[in-house]
Amino acid sequence: MLPYMSVSSTRNRSLTELAIGIVAIALLAYISTFVNFRLDLTSEKRYTLDRSTKEVLSDLDDVVYIRVYLDGNLPMGFRRMRRELKELLDEFRVHGGRMIEYEFIDPLGSVDKAERDAFVRDLYDMGLEPTNIQERDPRGGTTQRAVFPGAIVSYKGKEQVVNLLRNNPALSGEENINISVQGFEYSLVSTILSLKPNELPKLAFVHGHGQLDELETGDIAQELVKQFEVHRVVLGGEVGGLNPYSVVVVAGPTERIPEADKLVLDQYIMGGGNVLWIVDGVKVSVDSLSQGATTLAFPNDHNLDDMLFRYGARINPTLIQDMQSAVIPVNVSLEGQDSRFVPAPWVYYPLINAPGTHPITRNLNLISSKFVSPIDTVGMDSNIDKQILLKTSPYSRTLNVPLFINLRQIERSPLESEFNLSNLPVAVLLEGVFPSAFTNRPLSSYNNGRPFSFHEQSMPTKMVVISDAEIIRNEVSRRPDGAYVTPLGYDRYSRQTYGNKEFIVNVINYLNDDRGLMNLRTREFKLRLLDKSKVLENRVRWQVVNLTLPSLALLIFIGVWLLIRKKRYTK
Repeated sequence: MLPYMSVSSTRNRSLTELAIGIVAIALLAYISTFVNFRLDLTSEKRYTLDRSTKEVLSDLDDVVYIRVYLDGNLPMGFRRMRRELKELLDEFRVHGGRMIEYEFIDPLGSVDKAERDAFVRDLYDMGLEPTNIQERDPRGGTTQRAVFPGAIVSYKGKEQVVNLLRNNPALSGEENINISVQGFEYSLVSTILSLKPNELPKLAFVHGHGQLDELETGDIAQELVKQFEVHRVVLGGEVGGLNPYSVVVVAGPTERIPEADKLVLDQYIMGGGNVLWIVDGVKVSVDSLSQGATTLAFPNDHNLDDMLFRYGARINPTLIQDMQSAVIPVNVSLEGQDSRFVPAPWVYYPLINAPGTHPITRNLNLISSKFVSPIDTVGMDSNIDKQILLKTSPYSRTLNVPLFINLRQIERSPLESEFNLSNLPVAVLLEGVFPSAFTNRPLSSYNNGRPFSFHEQSMPTKMVVISDAEIIRNEVSRRPDGAYVTPLGYDRYSRQTYGNKEFIVNVINYLNDDRGLMNLRTREFKLRLLDKSKVLENRVRWQVVNLTLPSLALLIFIGVWLLIRKKRYTK
């Protein structure tokens, strides 16, 4: 028989247990302030920062202030963007501590309309790209308003704009939001890194052989100066002249590059230099074509074939036609009438696919090109790894040159049966150890007659070969007050912005990437969408379940608890 316990002793024991519990919880809370423990249970580790990100954040010696213009009355998709971005910035704070500060701002929050409009104009002038959304008003109609899904990052007196929305017209709104969320970490960390006051790496555009000029590469250069010290250089046969540069760009040569300058490029690569080759396989006069005349397409004699072949790539002197193409304005009016231009698909302007398996091309929009040639990877050198970065659609074909081209060819509808080639490579990444293109050649006459140290094999390095200079060339409008540079990738006829600029920036960042930051672009967050048809079909059933099941479970729990209590305390 159990000994009798008075009500007083039972109460004292309960109070003692309560006090011990409170002390234990307080002690646990105090200890937890000294222990940083975070557990990411997601399959893709979406809340775990990359090692390179942690290194950048832990190396900060001043406050990074991030102003995010994504607040206020937002649609559901942008509210999700805001929530995901806030969670990422909170994670930044865990590793950056007090060096990370941020705030969310509603650009349309001002009551005064004039003040609000002025603020929005200032954001646009600073480079924040708005996106227009449609909303339903209380009367059942729709209204449009601008959303600025971007941020301004400030560090040590410098600031830079970050546009966070990736808007691919071929994808749904939910997919674009998901792609944008995947890119938050890379966009913010690369921006912080570019604002650090360390000496910027140097980038050289090679000139002197008919390459694209400062205006034709003006837009991409303006983007690159955020991360590089950009120079225009003439080689002059001086071996070692490119050594200070982290990346060298050879964009659109139309003249023969002399052997002395080729040796300069070769020995730069042998020393571990990174080169972006953007070389036309075929030369076509677009100006003659736009004036309605017939133009001749013929091989571009740039004198780089032997070098590129030695490194593992060959640009074929043929032209690609692709049924997945951009448009060109065509005059459809009769003779004697006023001109009337209508945009029509032009198979010589392929829209190139960017496979999503590589950090350079992941989540890119289509790439706009003009008169592009196919590239072959050649050689069996196991020291060189070759990857296709850009390729045509499944409905392509090639034409041999010389070839006459006229806009009247648009009148002939392309036959799908004639476009029987698919996925023709037009951009290739080469990585590894390269052999010199000048091995076993007499070199005494090069380097302006001065002796130099010749290297027959390179250090591990990277290069990219692209077979169309139009991919990096922006349009230039000549006006009485000067020249106007059109944003790279913008098509004024379809009013779309293709992924050219982002692609070129990604290529150069990858060539210069020593930290592995570009690998952040391969992160993938699964988009777990509901099946809308099943949602509509089973809507009422799930509404009933959601309303009744929690209440029923609560009633069962209360009933069981009362039953146990009754048995325990009934004598």
